[in-house]
Amino acid sequence: MLAAGTAALAAGVLAFAAAYVYIAPRLPDIEALREVRLQVPLRVLARDGSLIAEFGEKRRVPLELDRIPPRLVQAFLAAEDDRFYEHPGVDWQGLLRAAVALVRTGEKRQGGSTITMQVARNFFLSREKTFARKLAEIFLALKIERELDKDRILELYLNKIYLGQRAYGVGAAARVYYGKDVERLTLPEMAMIAGLPKAPSRDNPVASPERARARRDYVLGRMLALGMISRAEYEDAVAAPVTARLHAARSEVEAPYAAEMVRAQLVERYGESVYTDGYVAVTTIEPALQRAALAAVRANLLAYSRRHGWRGAEGRVELPAGLAEAAPGEGPWQALDRALAERRPLGGLAPAVVVEVGERDARAYLGGGKVVEVPWEGLAWARPFLSTDRRGPAPKRAADVLAPSDLVRLERRADGSWWLAQLPRVEGALVALAPADGAVRALVGGFDFERSKFNRAVQAQRQPGSSFKPFIYAAALEKGFTAASLINDAPVVFDDPALEATWRPENYSGRFHGPTRLREALVHSRNLVSIRLLRAIGVGYAVRYAARFGFDPARLPRD
Repeated sequence: MLAAGTAALAAGVLAFAAAYVYIAPRLPDIEALREVRLQVPLRVLARDGSLIAEFGEKRRVPLELDRIPPRLVQAFLAAEDDRFYEHPGVDWQGLLRAAVALVRTGEKRQGGSTITMQVARNFFLSREKTFARKLAEIFLALKIERELDKDRILELYLNKIYLGQRAYGVGAAARVYYGKDVERLTLPEMAMIAGLPKAPSRDNPVASPERARARRDYVLGRMLALGMISRAEYEDAVAAPVTARLHAARSEVEAPYAAEMVRAQLVERYGESVYTDGYVAVTTIEPALQRAALAAVRANLLAYSRRHGWRGAEGRVELPAGLAEAAPGEGPWQALDRALAERRPLGGLAPAVVVEVGERDARAYLGGGKVVEVPWEGLAWARPFLSTDRRGPAPKRAADVLAPSDLVRLERRADGSWWLAQLPRVEGALVALAPADGAVRALVGGFDFERSKFNRAVQAQRQPGSSFKPFIYAAALEKGFTAASLINDAPVVFDDPALEATWRPENYSGRFHGPTRLREALVHSRNLVSIRLLRAIGVGYAVRYAARFGFDPARLPRD
């Protein structure tokens, strides 16, 4: 029996050696790992470096090993490879245990993959489960260990590993699940993240909180058994609730229209690689001015909408029985939560369901257990919309405006009160430029980017009106006119067969002022002087002059 065992062992060694001789020459060059470029999304920043937007399929925050908390490193070692600093890249004991389990049960219940083997697989190999691929993984891991030190291998692993919800690496996982940097993670949060590599899509705390909790507690148990944490730390950590939720990339400046302009220009210039090569675009957007611009556009559009009357609720949601007996957010309230989840906030207006209407106020449910009061001041504006220029009578009580079950929008005012609101039908845009160099300090392309991605600041084509007059006057100055030149501010008539009717342009005031100096005409925006000045310098010359400022000559009329 001993001889048979020895023979089998020898045969196994020979087979392994033969496999190495065959596979080793085909292994990839490890040199690529020395200068590895991880896929990092495009980041668009404001002038002061604050984040406007992030574009890319993968969320990743590359970190050097010394920036990753030692306790988080321990959690991964406990979960994935506690003998990492002892083995040569392959844990032969672990592989033997996995092989024995496979023979006994016919199932792969225990893995034998080390962190180094996972690095080999994640960077160089496919995930197909074949014997040849596993052998290549083993040989490649041994090769990696010969050429890279342990800390570099661990750093590569912690930055590359997929951890669910588009998060690659521990830096991104900390932000995706907890909205914080790795340095601020607590022990249970670290254990939660360290438990994700086994089944990141299925068992992450957003998709499956209970499975994720069980995996977290397993990691904590391993850390306790390995002496990495104390009994008291373990008990406190396993008692901690699951607080993970999905956090989008933390935009610090709301300038989505500007960010989209940057993204489109970079893709046009550099191609799809901008989504993965870690491009960082610093814009001239000034955060304080951008916030003021956005607030101004939204406030004025909402004011315009209020002036034209209340168009009614967006819809109705049946109020389930038992709301009065249950705490908001629990039991029957959850049906309202589901209905509200289908409507996202737009332009700062939160969707809400009216649950009660009083004589001069109303109560509405915002979701998440939050019920707010809408005072009469927030309802009194809602005269019914009849047509573009007609409104109905002013409401005398809350029931003239709202009814229970109404699905509406609410606006939170500066004083903390909630007012009834509605999404405006009109749109607007604003661009603020620095006079000295033309840098864009603020850009708003519409009421809400998610509602409409059409950028009215740069894509909409409207008549510029009197804002174009300075270009005509500038062209005239270059042509030889001066600020003191006199032009007659008097009636002019255009009776051209090409026109639908005779055109008699007028000044806004309806009056004429006779001979007027150019400086006065420009200050008071005199239409008749501008028309005569344009005819004097020639339309063609004016078009060519305006083109020097970036105007497209093809879009400038010549009649």
